[in-house]
Amino acid sequence: MPRPAPAALGRSFFDRPAELVAPDLLGRTLVSELPEGTVELRITEVEAYSGAADPAAHSYRGRTARNAVMFGEPGHVYVYFTYGMHFCANLVTGPGTTASGVLLRAGEIRSGHLLARRRRPSSRNDADLARGPARLASALGLDRAVNGVDACSPGTPVRILPGTPPGPEAVSTGPRTGVSSAADIPWRFWITDDPTVSPYRRHVPKKRRTQTA
Repeated sequence: MPRPAPAALGRSFFDRPAELVAPDLLGRTLVSELPEGTVELRITEVEAYSGAADPAAHSYRGRTARNAVMFGEPGHVYVYFTYGMHFCANLVTGPGTTASGVLLRAGEIRSGHLLARRRRPSSRNDADLARGPARLASALGLDRAVNGVDACSPGTPVRILPGTPPGPEAVSTGPRTGVSSAADIPWRFWITDDPTVSPYRRHVPKKRRTQTA
């Protein structure tokens, strides 16, 4: 008889501070099961954001229509649109409704390669399919339609399976990439030397143009 499919990670997994959930997500399996098809990904890079105590978090200045999902219970999917062209996916964490979350930055596609390649035709190779948060969301088809989905609910289209987490010796940590506030907090976590991890980019402020007479 075939083995039963593993159960998704439950609410208690996410009902912890973001900086604890984030490294524990490495090696887990992210499943996106949408009408177009199913893609499974091994999570290799994440970033933690800690609500009202974190000036880099979307929830830092309070609740808005955009970030409302972050103020709900842990384990839900928070998707936002950025730079007028990309979606990025997060998992809401706890404890309680602290409006914190973990950004899914990169991963290795494990199944559904054909669909992921169709969604990401510009990828140079399979390691590039989900190398970066916008690429990950695109490869898995995560957009506004899944914003607010409960990843802990049976039959949900987006869920996190136990996977195979790496040992602590295989996990690296460093400053978050591309943020202008609290950038040096070492809440970016990744599987050391994994080829799907995105390159680190420090935020560079835009220079104002000076007007000449």
